[in-house]
Amino acid sequence: MDRIVRSAMLMLALVSATAMLPVAAQSCSKASPAHTVALLELYTSEGCDSCPPADKFVSALYKTSGLGADQVIPLSLHVDYWDYIGWKDMFAKPLFTERQRWLAEQVSSHTVYTPEVFVAGRELRDWRGGMAASVKRINSMPAQADIRITLDKAADNKLRVGLVGKSAQPGKLYFALVENSLVSNVKAGENRGVTLQHDYVAREWGEPVSLTRGTAENVSRQISLPANAATKNLAVTAFVQSDKGEILQALTLPLCQPM
Repeated sequence: MDRIVRSAMLMLALVSATAMLPVAAQSCSKASPAHTVALLELYTSEGCDSCPPADKFVSALYKTSGLGADQVIPLSLHVDYWDYIGWKDMFAKPLFTERQRWLAEQVSSHTVYTPEVFVAGRELRDWRGGMAASVKRINSMPAQADIRITLDKAADNKLRVGLVGKSAQPGKLYFALVENSLVSNVKAGENRGVTLQHDYVAREWGEPVSLTRGTAENVSRQISLPANAATKNLAVTAFVQSDKGEILQALTLPLCQPM
């Protein structure tokens, strides 16, 4: 009798364990670290012949600098003000042009250009030589905001994004869907005949969430995925920015992959 009972219990345990084996990642999440992660914003355009070197610099950032995503997070924002010279940048959004101008105003500058790089909300003109030192300085500061990203498994070209943000200063929690490994064959304008490759491109830009000092905000959003995009090339990047333009914390999380 005891042998029968033990056999039954063993079978039940095996069935339960099998039922718990994941066939695919249903959700994934990540929280920001205690130190401040630097957000690198590249303002670029396919209609600008001086932009490809900056695009390549950002694409190769992790390989060439030895930095990781817990130190710096690149974000490539394509602007639309060069579209008139012959080539319409399919990744450009007027919203990104407006953001670039707003950032310039925060540092009392009324001039925007491409390529232009901001790190932690402040312009970095010497982005080739000064990036590592700028990131190191930012990483040395304790974070003034906390972020958590939770992603459900993408389905029907839709993605459910859960965000938690808490800030020591009044500000906003932003998030963007980012895509890597994009290729464009430019057929007009300054880059005519050139094949351009892009990474960390902001494809969707979510409505920012207002944060009050010391109060955690928990929100859920659904965003559409780009047509024919491979999930391995997609990530969600979130950051908290103060009302004065300072980036208080940043975080990125790739889309959930099958296990």
